[in-house]
Amino acid sequence: MPFDVFAIVRRTRYKSAPGTGKGNMANTRNAGRPLSPHLQIYKRTLTMMMSIVHRVTGIALYAGTLLLVWWLSAAATSDQYFDLVQSVFGSWIGQLVLFGFTWALIHHTLGGIRHLVWDVGHGFDLKDVELSSRLTLGSSIVLTIAVWAIAYGVM
Repeated sequence: MPFDVFAIVRRTRYKSAPGTGKGNMANTRNAGRPLSPHLQIYKRTLTMMMSIVHRVTGIALYAGTLLLVWWLSAAATSDQYFDLVQSVFGSWIGQLVLFGFTWALIHHTLGGIRHLVWDVGHGFDLKDVELSSRLTLGSSIVLTIAVWAIAYGVM
């Protein structure tokens, strides 16, 4: 008969914390609930969504950096190739992508500043956390529109 590691694991009984009245961890597996919290049981909050968006904007910045490298390499390659890349970025879809990249950059930067403030131990009251979430989101939208307004004013 081959050695069965899982048989040893099945026989092992895990003791719970003293005074909880539960004999072992195996009894909780059939309780009809997950063993650890999942996103489905949490009420969605602005702070939770801002955390998720901060991660998503970080990924978007990576993709946007690849677009920047494409643009710079086109500028170094030839005038014809640079004109092609400029026409892609100048199209309505290209402008939309660049607008999203601008927002992601500003939003991620403001979120980073928010985390730096938290790193020094400030802004942990629930009111402060909610306010900083709203300020980060609102400021990123306003600053993105301002950057694009200035850019179109210069052009």
